[in-house]
Amino acid sequence: MNPIYKTFESLDWMTLVLFFSLMVLALGKYLFQNRFLNFMILPFNNKYVVLYNKKGRLLNWFHILLTLFQLINFAFFLFLVQNIFYNPLWEDPLADFALIFGVVLLFQIVKMLLQLTQGFVFNTQSLITDLLFNKTSYLNHSSLIMFVANVILVYIFKDAKVVIYLALILILSINIIGLVKLMKNHQKVIISHFFYFILYLCTLEIAPLVIVGSYLKD
Repeated sequence: MNPIYKTFESLDWMTLVLFFSLMVLALGKYLFQNRFLNFMILPFNNKYVVLYNKKGRLLNWFHILLTLFQLINFAFFLFLVQNIFYNPLWEDPLADFALIFGVVLLFQIVKMLLQLTQGFVFNTQSLITDLLFNKTSYLNHSSLIMFVANVILVYIFKDAKVVIYLALILILSINIIGLVKLMKNHQKVIISHFFYFILYLCTLEIAPLVIVGSYLKD
């Protein structure tokens, strides 16, 4: 009888990535307990944005930790989506994830710098900073959904497309809630800077989505 060799994809690096992101989240909770509790109910209560939407908000350590958690899980979620729906970019899955993480990180940094530059040029720094903090906070909150989906796709229901679709619905719902609340709370400022707000939406929000959508379609 000849031995039958079976190959198993190593989950060690995936486990380390997910565990590291969980440690980042736990550190944020440990260091900023009250802030974390307000953050957890963000889609249902805008208290977090109201309390912490002030000077230095984007450079606060809690915001930085949660943004790091979001970047890791966003990149990992895209990595899993790519492997389920498309062909991997590299033979080494770790290199594939590293590339996606680098692209996501670079994209968000460049986008943020462009937004801040636009605010400086058109003298709407306060509005742009409010938009950035509000949008990033809700995106960070939706990364909790990404983390749960990542764990399910890696350890429980591997390659389950329904998990991806459900996660996308929840992620979009959370961020739409954030956008609606933002426009409601800043409607007077948005109306007075309506032209700049439309320019901001077209160039820095809609255009990137169209480009990414066209890439995925091709």
